[in-house]
Amino acid sequence: MADTLLILNGPNLNLLGTRQPEVYGRETLADIEGACQQVAQGFGVQVDFRQSNHEGELVDWIHEARGRSSGIIINPAAYSHTSVAILDALLAVEIPTVEVHLSNIHQRDEFRHHSYVSKAAKGVICGFGSLGYILAIQALTAELRAAKQQQMAKS
Repeated sequence: MADTLLILNGPNLNLLGTRQPEVYGRETLADIEGACQQVAQGFGVQVDFRQSNHEGELVDWIHEARGRSSGIIINPAAYSHTSVAILDALLAVEIPTVEVHLSNIHQRDEFRHHSYVSKAAKGVICGFGSLGYILAIQALTAELRAAKQQQMAKS
């Protein structure tokens, strides 16, 4: 069975394409999902792509990923800067995670410079727009393959 990557998107990302296009670009979340599906297929993995404006729902989805998903890519959006609950959920499930942001959070408002979620992430990709999701898929699949090879070598 192919590995599944859970791609989670936080609040307001459902408005991509129309919300502050000078910051977030003109692509919609559906455009990004389509690109992720296509790239993932090329890497031989499946994608479960979701968005919620509700912190608790994101936490529930992270919990559900245990045993279902090989990796998580998360754009927590504003929850990056506020959600200890999402951090704790990611730490609890112990699934390799990559954090993605469309904009460079370090070039924005001071309060956006810190991300709680980063503590649980293998890596953080920010500032490359939707390409960040593609880079995250590439990085995470490489990590998963390396871990499998290492495991096979030990056997």
